Amino acid sequence: MGDAGQTRPLGSAPARQHVDEMATSLRGELAMQAAGIGTFDWDLVTGVLDWDERLVALFGYDDATFERSIEGFTARLHPDDRTEVTARLQTAVDECGDFSALYRICLPGGAIRWVSAQGRALSGVDGVATRLLGAAYDVTEQRGDALGVAEVLEAMPAGFYSLSPGWRFTHVNAEAERLLGRRREDLLGEVIWDAFPAAVSSLFEESYRRAVETGQPVSFEAHYPAPLDGWYELRAWPTADGLSVYFIEVTDRVRAQDELRRAAERTLTVARISTELAGSMDADVATGQVPRMVVPALADACIVSVLDEHGHTRAVSSWHADEASRDLLQRYARSRAAALAGIPAVIRVLTTGEPLQLTGEQAVATAPAGEPQELLSRLAPSAALALPLRGRSHTLGLVSLFYTDGRVPTADEVATLRDVAERLGMALDNARLYGAQRQLALQLQHSMLTAPPEPDHAEIVVRYFPAAEAAAVGGDWYDAFLQADGATTLVIGDVAGHDSAAAATMGQLRSLVRGIALSTGAGPAAVLTDLDRAMELLRFRTLVTAAVARFEQTPDEIERGTTRMRWSNAGHTPPILLTPEGEVRVLAAERADILLGVDPEASRRESVVELDRGSTVLLYTDGLVERRDADLDAGTDRLAAALADFGDQPLQELCDVLVHHMVDGHPDDDVALVAVRLHPQDRPRPPVAGPTDVPASVPADPAGA
Repeated sequence: MGDAGQTRPLGSAPARQHVDEMATSLRGELAMQAAGIGTFDWDLVTGVLDWDERLVALFGYDDATFERSIEGFTARLHPDDRTEVTARLQTAVDECGDFSALYRICLPGGAIRWVSAQGRALSGVDGVATRLLGAAYDVTEQRGDALGVAEVLEAMPAGFYSLSPGWRFTHVNAEAERLLGRRREDLLGEVIWDAFPAAVSSLFEESYRRAVETGQPVSFEAHYPAPLDGWYELRAWPTADGLSVYFIEVTDRVRAQDELRRAAERTLTVARISTELAGSMDADVATGQVPRMVVPALADACIVSVLDEHGHTRAVSSWHADEASRDLLQRYARSRAAALAGIPAVIRVLTTGEPLQLTGEQAVATAPAGEPQELLSRLAPSAALALPLRGRSHTLGLVSLFYTDGRVPTADEVATLRDVAERLGMALDNARLYGAQRQLALQLQHSMLTAPPEPDHAEIVVRYFPAAEAAAVGGDWYDAFLQADGATTLVIGDVAGHDSAAAATMGQLRSLVRGIALSTGAGPAAVLTDLDRAMELLRFRTLVTAAVARFEQTPDEIERGTTRMRWSNAGHTPPILLTPEGEVRVLAAERADILLGVDPEASRRESVVELDRGSTVLLYTDGLVERRDADLDAGTDRLAAALADFGDQPLQELCDVLVHHMVDGHPDDDVALVAVRLHPQDRPRPPVAGPTDVPASVPADPAGA
């Protein structure tokens, strides 16, 4: 066992700390045992109420009769105290706050005892209370002596002090001495505002004075600056002798919660930026939004600079947490733009791909001399961070972060910002590649969708808009051409898909329609029948909708001033007619013919309508009328109504207005349309229709001969 009086070494620091913690716990336990204090632990999730042996005995139970539930507690409450005590318990649970009550219990045999209880609700990360812990003791004998609360709290592992009406310390327990870092002998009799001057005009003073003025207890959480530099959870209640204050230090909890909040904010910021970058292929939009999302979560100011292939600054966007400094930051970003790629520190970041962190003084010293350096000095950064924006093969720009008022980036913030810079760099690279692809696609599309002919007394207008969220090419197409006999033929079609494969198929089908119509001189139904059979022979593995309309005249129709339109529809949206009188008619058959690519032997029908000169016919793809929140019929009705409202406008303007009204420049699907307006043949072609443009081999307009 060793010699008496000799001390045994405790070994390592962790071992000593463990012994100290055990001693502290044992000392608290012995103190509560000596004071007759019992403890309780109510699990609000499971409903289990745990009492220690002292509390079980105090309430007249034993291990066999106590059911470990809140009902066992309320069953012993005096009927006159039950409502108030349960209400205070519920308030503590709802507010995740403290519980304090003085109540009577009725023991078996009729004895009544007074009990004083104190407790506190604990919450999970979601802020909802999950447990209520506390202590209670019999104060029946102290009922006439103000219950001896201060003496009991002396043994509690929480700080307690009382203040006189003149705000002087009248009692300080041992834990309060430790938490406040002051001996009770020094504090007793001193005014609290003199002992702790930082409490003046703070939440401490405001809450204490409110408790005294209203006579109601207050609970709050507050930070006290150095030398304590800690967060405290306090409950203060007025008494006849002044104010009593119960408090614990919660600095570790607050810091842990703050770190969780910052981590969640960092994660949310990255998620928002990722969503923004994924939703836009416009590099300028992406770079313009990122600084606003980075600030203030990850920095106090941010500049995004995009470089072109020669290293020259192409675009700059910035944002500052302080509204008054935003213009100054923007001026600094623009003033350094021309010299950005020549700054040695920037060159190092761009070539190595590694971030560079500087102090505020270093950042100012590395800025280009003259206006940029002067402006950055006025921004007064306490730290700066520069990160490259890297694409797949080269660096595309730079992100500059600035911190003020002594703030410096943490390691977690730097890691998050590196992630943001990588995502933004890839987004810029994607936007660059997408822009090149889109330009090529538009050129391909325009090469396949040629300008229409312009017969003497028929004005033809075409429009094509790719889907806003898809590639610039797709399967929609229009066509207009003259056949050898002078008849005008309009075609509208839609190949399934929104990619280059659909566009390639569209180009082949468009050529087939032209070849069939021009070589055979056939009508619309025959053209579609031959096209369906050609698709089978050529192994087109796709579905296609299409409509063909042929405008033709007999001498008698010329005399009457009418034109005959024959059309056939293979599962496509119906043509719409606007008469010279402003009437709108949807030219829909009772039953549409099936799509192309389903049955090459299917019989196809033709419809015929006689049109007065001055009529307008519109053929279009479903992208013009289809919406995610409405069916095709509703969209067709909207288009017909718009055509009635705007039909008196020149044909070019009419087509633009219709597209704007229906899709507002952002179609969900590709949009193609072809419109023809039949001008009167007994007068010259109107100037608004533009010049006549027909092949030389096509017969002249017989009405003009």
